[in-house]
Amino acid sequence: MRSGDVLLVLIVAASLALIAADGATGGAVQAWIAANLSAVAAWAGDFLVLLGLVLSPLLALPLILLIWGRVSGLPPLAERVLTRTTQMLDAISETLSDAVRWFALALVIVTVVVVIQRYVFGNSSTKLQESVIYLHSLLFLLSAGATLLHGGHVRVDVIYSKLSDQGKAWTDLFGYYLALVPMCVLILTTSRSYVGGAWRVLESSRESDGLPLVFALKTAIPLFAVLLILQGFAMTARAVLTLCGREAPVPGEPARREL
Repeated sequence: MRSGDVLLVLIVAASLALIAADGATGGAVQAWIAANLSAVAAWAGDFLVLLGLVLSPLLALPLILLIWGRVSGLPPLAERVLTRTTQMLDAISETLSDAVRWFALALVIVTVVVVIQRYVFGNSSTKLQESVIYLHSLLFLLSAGATLLHGGHVRVDVIYSKLSDQGKAWTDLFGYYLALVPMCVLILTTSRSYVGGAWRVLESSRESDGLPLVFALKTAIPLFAVLLILQGFAMTARAVLTLCGREAPVPGEPARREL
């Protein structure tokens, strides 16, 4: 069983446990969520923003180690740190993509059910129709890191494929700091009030019989940006190892071990 499958099973099990606890307590869990979730989310959001600001200087670590490695050689400890960090971030991206790959199957099944309901039985379910949007959004947003890992994002490439390994490493390095990080920071800053406002009111569907989890769906937007920053960091660490004449981890290999 893949790590992503384990993660998905744990999430489903936790959800079922909450539903069971809510039923056993006569709706006490749901009442607590309605009364306290916004405040807890606000505290967690502020904490995560602060944590991001504190850790953001670490994004410069690959550049520092690159200068060090080019001037006096990369120390073994620095090489191990870059390698382990790359493998860990690769594993996070792969685990999430393994989990959300099931959303593609669910998306097909739900779409077929919606079409049959509407055109065969003349009936429709708003929740099912909106679940198509949820599945589609989460599938692409949460698999963005793994897509970057495997070079699957749409790109116009007339030069990169013809470069040497060193040339590709330099391109990845500058691309991360000059394009990827600024874009992701822009997404994070512009979506903060958008997502925060949704959590303050626990935004739900505009339809009375729709899904009540719009606030959770919107959270995938900053999560998408964070996943790209982390996977881009791994890409940059891999580039530094290459530029310093060290062997870089093969993309995706450590994360594909089965449990």
